[in-house]
Amino acid sequence: MYGRNLLTGIERFMRIHDNWSVFFEQSDLTKKPPAWLSDWNGDGIISRATTPRLIQAVKATGVPLVELTDRHRDRGLTQVRSDDALIGKLAAEHLLERGYRRFGYCGFTKEAWSDRRLQGFVDTLAAAGFECDSYRSAWHGADVRSWEQEQKHLVRWLRAVGQPCGIMACNDMRGQQVVDACSRASLAVPEEVAVVGVDNDTVLCRLCDPPLSSVVPNAESVGFLAAELLSKMMDGQPPSQRLYLIEPLRVATRQSTDAVAIDDPQVAAALQFIRQHACQGISVADVTRNVSISRSSLERKLRKFLGRTPQQEIRNVQVKRVCELLSSTDLAAERIAELCGFEHAEYMYVVFKRQTGMTPGTFRDRAQPR
Repeated sequence: MYGRNLLTGIERFMRIHDNWSVFFEQSDLTKKPPAWLSDWNGDGIISRATTPRLIQAVKATGVPLVELTDRHRDRGLTQVRSDDALIGKLAAEHLLERGYRRFGYCGFTKEAWSDRRLQGFVDTLAAAGFECDSYRSAWHGADVRSWEQEQKHLVRWLRAVGQPCGIMACNDMRGQQVVDACSRASLAVPEEVAVVGVDNDTVLCRLCDPPLSSVVPNAESVGFLAAELLSKMMDGQPPSQRLYLIEPLRVATRQSTDAVAIDDPQVAAALQFIRQHACQGISVADVTRNVSISRSSLERKLRKFLGRTPQQEIRNVQVKRVCELLSSTDLAAERIAELCGFEHAEYMYVVFKRQTGMTPGTFRDRAQPR
């Protein structure tokens, strides 16, 4: 996803400056320099696969290069990349806003971008008076663990962090691993463990159960600026600096962080039951019966933690699901009402407009611009 968005930014620059002819080669980020490079008659290179050997090969050609690699530290080249420290800061603020007091970071060893995100996350938490546990393991190479081994280690770590807690995963792939490990450890996401990833890989995020919140880097701007800088360098204009950092856009909030930190196990269990069954048309009586809590206690505690009644929380989950189906499908309103636990589409319209201030049709028009 990140790489595709980089290409979108480069392509956007090319539309504005239509005198470029581009050769595009996909390769592993650690692959040796291509054999054709020594005889290549090009004018400039944008690379995400910059290694010491590639640097040597490019220097021998005298062709200007803009580096997009974020896996290494400074190599003395003109570099454009996402601001990883701000990515970590954004994730920390997202979890702090939800009231968490225990935190963890799940990253990779020997990956500079993961280390930078960790530092931004830790620094932001420290400024707010909190500490952070971290878990890191190899992403590539001989030290990579099997899926089963990695899950066992993650389960042990998550249990040691304590609950409720907020976890930042260095990217969405790592976030998926954390969400799966929570399931193995019988830790409810987001009621006991809130998880936020990075990259907003929408397919991967939605494959997680529950769907994964994610920091959205501005990869398109990284690609556009890289192309702009290379264009100037090819015209003989040296860049004003060596390193350009692009701020992330926002956090795409999905269900994995759609909660507040709650230490009360009964309330956490009630919220988990509501999240899992609201769209099956449950009532408050179903919640209290399955969680073994009186209605009055549940009402009082939910008002304390969320400022909502149990019935309002059920409706809240239903409406969020309606929003998701309106924005991502072409299903008829009657079918959406059925899937979201409303007996009649007319009542879904009433509840939806009361909570969002617009009709389902208006919401769909805005979410799916024609």
